[in-house]
Amino acid sequence: MKFNWLILALIILAGCSRQEKKTTTAEVPSEIPVIKLLARDTSLAHNYVTDIQSIKNVEIRARVQGFIEKILVDEGQYVKKGQLLFQLNDQEYRIALSKAEAGLSSAMTTVKIAEVEMERIRTLVDKKVISKSELDLGMARLNEAKSKVADARATIADANHKLSYIAVRAPFDGIIDRIPLKTGSLVSEGALFTTVSDNQEMYTYFDITENEYLEYKRTVDGKFAQNKVARLILSDGSLYPIEGKIQTHESKFSDNTGSIAFRAKFPNPDHMLKHGASGKIQLVSELQNSILVPQKAVFEIQDKNYVFVMDSKQQVKMKSFVPSMRIAEYFVVDSGLKDGDVIVYEGVQNIRDGVQIKPVFQQEDTKLASK
Repeated sequence: MKFNWLILALIILAGCSRQEKKTTTAEVPSEIPVIKLLARDTSLAHNYVTDIQSIKNVEIRARVQGFIEKILVDEGQYVKKGQLLFQLNDQEYRIALSKAEAGLSSAMTTVKIAEVEMERIRTLVDKKVISKSELDLGMARLNEAKSKVADARATIADANHKLSYIAVRAPFDGIIDRIPLKTGSLVSEGALFTTVSDNQEMYTYFDITENEYLEYKRTVDGKFAQNKVARLILSDGSLYPIEGKIQTHESKFSDNTGSIAFRAKFPNPDHMLKHGASGKIQLVSELQNSILVPQKAVFEIQDKNYVFVMDSKQQVKMKSFVPSMRIAEYFVVDSGLKDGDVIVYEGVQNIRDGVQIKPVFQQEDTKLASK
């Protein structure tokens, strides 16, 4: 009997020991990443996808129909304003000009005949040989002959214009794009010869949201202000070596995206940038004495923003704060948090209010450049 009681007592003691061990294990603080909030002057970079376009990009099209007699440039060639690019066969247009000139000569002869006839009619009317109605009829014939002269002159001008379109010249300094036609090809009026791009300076167009636009209107000297410095990140991630400036923006929001396009201009002395290229515009905002909270440290409850703040006993407490703006991966604190607060950096979903933690201080992985 005593032996049975002894066994029972040992079982109870063993169970209590295991329970105590579990409790002790459960109470060991977890290692949690934390960061210390610091108020500082910060440069905040914002990237926007951009479409790069030449400041001038003009299609060169045929003004008249004809056969291409000469192609005097090559694809990718740099040309000067007024340089001859293409030459069409001009034979039929020179013939048309000769016919127009002959028509003018004939019309002028007709006028001369009508003037002589008018003099004869006046003489006969003065002598009362014929009625005055003959004078009116003669004047009508003279006016008709003069109108044919004017028409012949217009025909000559039109023929000269068409003849001038035979020689196709560069409208400005630029670079020749692809030439789809070959020597001997028949081109119709409006056919595309090539495109000329002026790449000395380049436009970059980028879209911003309506909220960002309203921020720009409220802050005259904000990151979207006219003449604000802009940087260009190329498609391979490298930074274009020359800074540009914001110039202007469109007059309305896009129906499809709800955004509005801004335009910046970049010098392009080495012709590195090409029409139709892509990249990202990088704009920098200056935040004075601001506290930034990483987005992954924040959680929401009933539309309020919270973080876990660690006290001197290494216990965490939920604390709400009010952000003034949300930019990229950060909240800018308006109120609720102060310089020096230590907050949980990651894993907020795995802890609860009032728990004690073992803090592991992190060097904040930030894309912001502190001054």
